[in-house]
Amino acid sequence: MIKKESKNETREIRHARIRKNLSGTKEMPRLNVFRSNAQIYAQVIDDVTGTTLASSSSRELKLANGGNVEAAKAVGKDIAEKCKKAKINKVVFDRGGYLYHGRVSALADAAREAGLEI
Repeated sequence: MIKKESKNETREIRHARIRKNLSGTKEMPRLNVFRSNAQIYAQVIDDVTGTTLASSSSRELKLANGGNVEAAKAVGKDIAEKCKKAKINKVVFDRGGYLYHGRVSALADAAREAGLEI
């Protein structure tokens, strides 16, 4: 009998495949997205030094419902503002193995509207 992988295991495989060709530098860090059923998280990462330059989440913003599109938009706007304070204008978007629609796309669009170049 063949063991089936869970959805999260297949997402992690996709994420590893994406990360082979995607890396963040100090000039152009990586904007990473993680979403769970209840929350959404975003980090701006410099992969050369392995440091997180900015982060935001629906949990940090204390939103009533962190698992919807409105929460993703709020997190996208917040991460863009934090990047501006840290003098980061351009980022590479890492969708984390998720499909680019729904909450993931809403976060990216909100970050773009707030002035972050993706």
